[in-house]
Amino acid sequence: MPSRSSSPTAVLGLYAGAIHALPGGRPSAICKRPISGAVELGPLGLAGDAQADKRLHGGPDKALHQFPSEHYTALAQAFPAIGELLAPGSIGENVSTLGMTEDTVCLGDIYALGEARVQVTQPRSPCGKIDRRYAVDGVAAFIQQRGCCGWYYRVLQGGAVQAGASVQLLEREHEAVSLALFHATMRDTRPPRERLERLAGMELLGAEWLKKLRGRLSWLARRP
Repeated sequence: MPSRSSSPTAVLGLYAGAIHALPGGRPSAICKRPISGAVELGPLGLAGDAQADKRLHGGPDKALHQFPSEHYTALAQAFPAIGELLAPGSIGENVSTLGMTEDTVCLGDIYALGEARVQVTQPRSPCGKIDRRYAVDGVAAFIQQRGCCGWYYRVLQGGAVQAGASVQLLEREHEAVSLALFHATMRDTRPPRERLERLAGMELLGAEWLKKLRGRLSWLARRP
């Protein structure tokens, strides 16, 4: 488990977007624009932000998506042809930071984000819209394989947020599971059963992740 740090991280940028058609005509709000000044963060996310497919994005448990800006370096190295497109905000995130990654962030963490209070609920599950957004195949698969997906928050207390605001860890469970360990568990053919059971009992992960985890448990039970 990552150690708890009292040092806050600064928000590099906030992003929101409307629904537009991607190449091929499919609607998406993945193309976000920077927000200047303060914006209100409420139970369903930032004011002015939209989601086209609410089965995959948005809702109270996926109200806000944070993506570490340092991941863009690895993406640019892997996909140099689109390097100039790989800038914070381009992958559909709402919050960009430097210094918070899946290695340091845990499921269930509670943070002060500007005036708001938010809780990490689950990692993002990359979809094909990422490839269509950049017009390159394989970007979503690369993100999934590396576990550099970013994460979602639910909003415990709304409030104003702006670029430059601090992100400060307030609470972390004693045996919290980092997002990096979560991804490693999902990739592992035979992960420790105790860890799977713990994750499968974390309701904050949402129905789709819980279905996958409980399916893995069932599979392992049939193969001692």
